Amino acid sequence: MKFTAYTYIGLSTFLLFLFLIISAMNFSFGWIFYTSIIGQIVIVFMVYKVLIDKYKTNKTFKDLYEDCPIREENYR
Repeated sequence: MKFTAYTYIGLSTFLLFLFLIISAMNFSFGWIFYTSIIGQIVIVFMVYKVLIDKYKTNKTFKDLYEDCPIREENYR
């Protein structure tokens, strides 16, 4: 099974929320510490996977934002 970059983003977001919940509920220091260490490792791995992802697009900087295109004649 091939994981996409979105899978790693979702996993790191889940771990961030888990860390927040665990620290807000006053769990022991060990749980909070190990959750933060695992979260930091997953974030580094996520950034690596996102940067090496083979995502291709035909958009350029001239296209600007896709949801609000700016016409060429109004753009300086």
